[in-house]
Amino acid sequence: MWKIFGRASADRQRVLVLGATGKTGRRIVELLENRGVDVRGVSRSSAPRFDWHTRDNWAGLMQDVSAIYINFAPDLAVPGATDAISQLVETAKRSGVKRLVLLSGRGEEEAQACEAIVQASGLEWTIVRASWFNQNFSEGAFLDMVQSGLITLPAGDVGEPFVDVNDIAEVAAVALSEDGHSGEVYEVTGPRLLTFSEAAEIISEAAGRPVHFQFVPSDVFLGAMKAEGVPDEVVWLLGYLFGTVLDGRNAHLCDGVQRALGREPRDFADYAQEVAATGLWQAKAEAV
Repeated sequence: MWKIFGRASADRQRVLVLGATGKTGRRIVELLENRGVDVRGVSRSSAPRFDWHTRDNWAGLMQDVSAIYINFAPDLAVPGATDAISQLVETAKRSGVKRLVLLSGRGEEEAQACEAIVQASGLEWTIVRASWFNQNFSEGAFLDMVQSGLITLPAGDVGEPFVDVNDIAEVAAVALSEDGHSGEVYEVTGPRLLTFSEAAEIISEAAGRPVHFQFVPSDVFLGAMKAEGVPDEVVWLLGYLFGTVLDGRNAHLCDGVQRALGREPRDFADYAQEVAATGLWQAKAEAV
């Protein structure tokens, strides 16, 4: 994916993508490579490895890097995130990095605290704020539920403007590789509000089989997650997300995709049709 500590040519950028194997990161790597950008993609499984808890090699990874895509795992809301972002920003400044693009969370006060650190860095910066991804239903925590035909979550009737990860990645890619995006906060959403129940109906129609949504109380949901062996920090995060950002604060559309890319964001129904065509959502039903 990248040449270890090779020097970028004078007429090419080198972009460091953190979380390069994740939902947004791997797409950003592909988009940048297609643009002819020299990409250094790192993650906990790369060699050399990037880890938010092991900071002694950060400066080496930033050698000859002009821009960094910052994707903090598991979420900027978790304790310790502000310290990690502060350390990363300071290392970036010492390493001669010029530009930072941060993936942030809509409606998360803790995430906005991390945004402030990036904004006060003295470097060029762009913030990309997003909430629930379409791809959570196909690449994330909800896939097993979809395949079982029953999505059970502590989500009520609040509308969520589900955003496609491909849109997020494209916004980040242009901010990393083009001028004109410095100082922008791109709050990215899909084109319409959907409840989780409505999202399940769209998935059901696209998949051609019943996929229902069922509300469950938060304590029941989190207890089930613990019983399944889900790590404590992930259980905490899920409780935070369902209990905080689904209280209606994000139930409105924003124009981040339109401003950054000059086009409308991708609709959830189009995403559902594309995934359904792969047969992914049929897998568990056919195995029974």
